[in-house]
Amino acid sequence: MNTASHLTKFERKLIEKYLNEGRTFQFIAQALHRHNSTISREITKHFEFKKIGCHGNAFNDCRNRHDCTNRNLCAHNNCMNKLCKRCTDCCHHCPDYAQETCELLKKPPYVCNGCPTRSKCTLEKRFYFASHAQKEYKHILSESRSGIRISKERLSELDSFLSPLLQNGQSIDHILAHNPEKIPCSRRTLYNYIDAGILTARNIDLPKKVRFRSRTSLKSSTHVSRSCRLGRSYKDFMAFKKKHPQCPVVELDSVEGIKGGKVLLTVHFVQCEFMLAFLRQKNTAKSVAKIFDSLYHLLGPITFRQLFPLLLVDNGSAFSNPDSLEKDPLNNFRTRVFYCNPLAPYQKGAAENNHTFIRRIVPKGTSFNTFTQQDITLMMNHINSYSRSTLNNRSPYDVFLQTYGKEILDIFHASPIPPNKIILHPKLLSLSNTSCPEKQNHTSVSAPPEFPAQ
Repeated sequence: MNTASHLTKFERKLIEKYLNEGRTFQFIAQALHRHNSTISREITKHFEFKKIGCHGNAFNDCRNRHDCTNRNLCAHNNCMNKLCKRCTDCCHHCPDYAQETCELLKKPPYVCNGCPTRSKCTLEKRFYFASHAQKEYKHILSESRSGIRISKERLSELDSFLSPLLQNGQSIDHILAHNPEKIPCSRRTLYNYIDAGILTARNIDLPKKVRFRSRTSLKSSTHVSRSCRLGRSYKDFMAFKKKHPQCPVVELDSVEGIKGGKVLLTVHFVQCEFMLAFLRQKNTAKSVAKIFDSLYHLLGPITFRQLFPLLLVDNGSAFSNPDSLEKDPLNNFRTRVFYCNPLAPYQKGAAENNHTFIRRIVPKGTSFNTFTQQDITLMMNHINSYSRSTLNNRSPYDVFLQTYGKEILDIFHASPIPPNKIILHPKLLSLSNTSCPEKQNHTSVSAPPEFPAQ
């Protein structure tokens, strides 16, 4: 018997071939020198659903389809003279609809590949395809070998135990030596967690480490867990938008100055092309969650859900905790989060395009460390007051005002800048002297006290 733990692509093709021939699990197992349970698990784990009919008949899984005489329940023009049992949409409108499933699918081989009655069946079908099974296998294998291999509960326990000791000046070696049973990971893993900002303790709490220059690396040693993206992929986002085409989208992104310095969180309302920006000390998921908790507190649940029903984010570590965005501190649902595909910034192109205005004022490579939230708010007021041809030469501020009202803009400390006073140049923020009359003319808002630098 084959002792290899994983089926190969060639073996999966043989499984599909034998299923199409109507072979039993025992025959397939003997041909592949595998155990019967291996073949059974492979098929039940990787079969694919297909809602297809048969020759001359559309898909229909209603129990009453044989005796049904209803017509035109779906009110489609092309169904005017057809029986509903020959239509794929009428079952969604019929009050007598009752789903029927094939009893043969409850026993081996669990799929319709070699079924002799498949050419006459209009029910939902299952198929085993080698290409689909191999693709799913590769995806599961990749997911299992990436991310942080620790549950949220264990990570919370580790943080509550380890961080206070580190902040008291103890070293990781000392803690591991005296508490081996309470630390579920290695010394190197703990350093990786601290570098990634996953724990409350930071590198500044490690006195010996801060004396050494950090090693340059082409790739981060700690990856963000991909489990947070299950059910939140860009494909899921497109399916949700198809069902809710009127739902407004808000795109989130990060804008860096220099590595390790302060960073911006940008919140872009796509329909209005209106953007907010918040200054943060570090690019962490905790700082993003803190900003959204503040927004939720300021706006209230109803207004928050109206403004932020749907969030589209990238795959950065700053958005690696979608639960903290989707739910309020009392665990009530408040929004939905979806992720773009990796290396696909065009899927969030509206925010990326608006960042070009930020780069006019703060060129790439310029540090944000010298700026305050008041400076960032001033910069965004100038950007949001700049008219766009895509908005019929209106400014994002005017469109947002017309859509949501001035009360919300006041909460955001957003104010209009006269068209001829707009500055999209680095000199806007170089006027650091508050006594300068030119800056006093442009500084129309103060930094919101609820949004300190995170």
